[in-house]
Amino acid sequence: MTLTDILHNRYSVRAFKPDPVPEATLKEVFQLAQRAPSNCNVQPWQTCVVSGAKKDELKKILVGTVMKQQTPQPDFNWKVAYEGVHRERQFGSANALYSAMGIAREDKMQRNMAMLRNWAFFDAPHVAFFTMDTYLDIMGAVDVGIYAQTLTMLLKERGIDSCMQGALGQFPQPVREFLGLPEGRGVLFGMSFGYADEAAAANQCRTERAELTDAVQFIG
Repeated sequence: MTLTDILHNRYSVRAFKPDPVPEATLKEVFQLAQRAPSNCNVQPWQTCVVSGAKKDELKKILVGTVMKQQTPQPDFNWKVAYEGVHRERQFGSANALYSAMGIAREDKMQRNMAMLRNWAFFDAPHVAFFTMDTYLDIMGAVDVGIYAQTLTMLLKERGIDSCMQGALGQFPQPVREFLGLPEGRGVLFGMSFGYADEAAAANQCRTERAELTDAVQFIG
């Protein structure tokens, strides 16, 4: 599978089969991802991959935390409110997902239940938390984003699906405690991954991309 094939076929998977990825494959993928570029080669990512019974334990903690309806307290700035075309794309993405799942716009309960599945890792067998030292701020976040993109491409090359989740950075305190992160380390975001349940309604969702002329300007 070429990189072009991967980009055309990859999508955010929101329902997974329970089958775990073989340990040897996990180590191979994460070892290769160490080749991802970063500013001045600082490699700021500190990734925690949680699987099996520990993953299920963390899932229960996070779902319980979210159901208390507390205000998110992220380690990094997740307070950006989308405007203009960015807000339109956000709504378009949500509409595509909920339409695929047969959830009406006015059905707030079902939408909330669908949202809650973020913290249940969409029943994926594995979840990765991308953490870094908080002082690194935007520079570190850029590097971690490049690293995470590298990971998802490597996974898809091996038939393994994933979903990047900003939601997994919204309630970092129980995650930090569970993972035993040191002082000064923050949870940026997460990624659920495994093998897609292709029959699931949520996995029928596809989103559009902006035209090249809207995204890129060629000069010279």
